[in-house]
Amino acid sequence: MTASVEFDTSRLDRFLAERLGVAAGGLRLSRIAGGQSNPTFFVDLGGHRLVLRKQPAGDILPSAHAVDREFRVMRALADAGAPVPNVRFYHGERDIIGTPFYIMERVEGRVFHDCALPGLSPIDRRKAYRSAAETLARLHAVDFNAIGLSDYGRPGNYFARQIARWTKQWTMSKTRELPDIERLISWLPANIPDDDAATIVHGDYRMGNLMFHPTEPRVVAILDWELSTLGHPLADLAHSCIGWHSLESEYGGLIGRDLATLGIPTEADYIKTYRAASAHGLELQPFHLAFALFRFAIIFEGIAARARQGNAASDNAGDVGELSQAFARRAVDVIEQRAHI
Repeated sequence: MTASVEFDTSRLDRFLAERLGVAAGGLRLSRIAGGQSNPTFFVDLGGHRLVLRKQPAGDILPSAHAVDREFRVMRALADAGAPVPNVRFYHGERDIIGTPFYIMERVEGRVFHDCALPGLSPIDRRKAYRSAAETLARLHAVDFNAIGLSDYGRPGNYFARQIARWTKQWTMSKTRELPDIERLISWLPANIPDDDAATIVHGDYRMGNLMFHPTEPRVVAILDWELSTLGHPLADLAHSCIGWHSLESEYGGLIGRDLATLGIPTEADYIKTYRAASAHGLELQPFHLAFALFRFAIIFEGIAARARQGNAASDNAGDVGELSQAFARRAVDVIEQRAHI
């Protein structure tokens, strides 16, 4: 049985059957639920268990939803031994399903959208967080030049460019005054650390984008590479720490939860695990966390702006947008502490 989708599945059936060397006519397709901006589907055909990821239908910006970049980075990282799904092929034309798409093999495992990792024992929760930290460190240790990704982004000056980008986004989406955002826009450019490290960065490294082994507390795949580029490794690390700066009602954050009883490490211990496994020796500073929270706040403000204009993608976009104020306040709290973590 094939789920209702916006494209002709019979054409996809014939195309995949030819590419996979199996009989056509047995395609099973089901959309993967979640917040992916690039629609993603489970695909079953001729004994092959696959995933299709495509651009959304309709007009999009030239640089947005670049599924070709996702395919390219995962193929390169797989060759380097990184835990990514094995990509099979990319189809850049619109003749089959109306947009470019790629096919990858399905990875079996578990994805947790709650940072408390429900269902795991305290021991396994600690091991899962250790695996998440060590997996991120291994990703950042990959030599992007050696795997053909030297042109995957613009190495250097990463934070200055990112701050400018998100400041512009704030200006475009701003519908109200948020003094904390304005303070961050002033403080962040003046406090960028001197180092200018460059690695492959995932761009949205968090629990919800990690797949764990079906029964073991270890990462078997990093998912959703839409925001990946060449950038600063501590941007990824700081983003992965946002759970410690979020309430349970804010996408399953950890504020107010009994971490010791749950078996979840403190933020400081998580960072120490990453540093022990990393090769660059850089130390996460308040700047990096403030930047990550600032970026998050701007994203949520954009959602709020679309909700006010009636263009929101979900019914609760107005409530979600209010998170911009909360995360901007926490970013300011971080820089007021002025202490290394």
